[in-house]
Amino acid sequence: MSNIRKRKMYGISLTDLVDIVSKSGSPKATKVNQIKNRKAYHPATDFYKPLRDGLIKIHKEGLERSFLVNIRSAIRDPKKVANYNNALNGYSKWWGKKNIFWFDPPKNTYGNSGVDVSINPELGLVIDDQRYIIKLYLKDEPLSKLRIDLATVLMEVALRDLCKEGDIIGVLDVRQGKFFRVTAPIAQTKSMVDAELAYVASLWPNI
Repeated sequence: MSNIRKRKMYGISLTDLVDIVSKSGSPKATKVNQIKNRKAYHPATDFYKPLRDGLIKIHKEGLERSFLVNIRSAIRDPKKVANYNNALNGYSKWWGKKNIFWFDPPKNTYGNSGVDVSINPELGLVIDDQRYIIKLYLKDEPLSKLRIDLATVLMEVALRDLCKEGDIIGVLDVRQGKFFRVTAPIAQTKSMVDAELAYVASLWPNI
């Protein structure tokens, strides 16, 4: 029997990683603690799930932009109404007169130091004959350059080999109707991410 002990793997989402990296000092450790000890995922507590699912459904079924109103009309939770309205207005603005067709976006994980980060873009869209792989940013918190750089670089690193030549990968700030693709230096940003994942791996067993 082998005496080699396998490293235990920890799993976090891309959003988790961005939240961790965006903090410093004790708030960073607090965020890792919150992620480790939160309750198991349940769809009922996923604030934006109906919105994400609605957008995916519209594009998968090849529906027109006017069908966005169906997502809005299905919401009864007062806490969601204003948030969803702002997001849908931004998405409608971004959609505009684009001709859009669906394809299944690639998904993957990026791992380092025993921590796996899930990279799961929601949308694969052919827009005016160009393929886009899109991660949706739905929160009302402004999307900082650091968050854009982290998300787009990790998407490039994890997904590029699964893409077709010429595919464009990026993040859509839904409320602002703005799409961002990678502009940060990939090698440098990846090294920063690896250092952060090493920090997470060292802290995780002790909190």
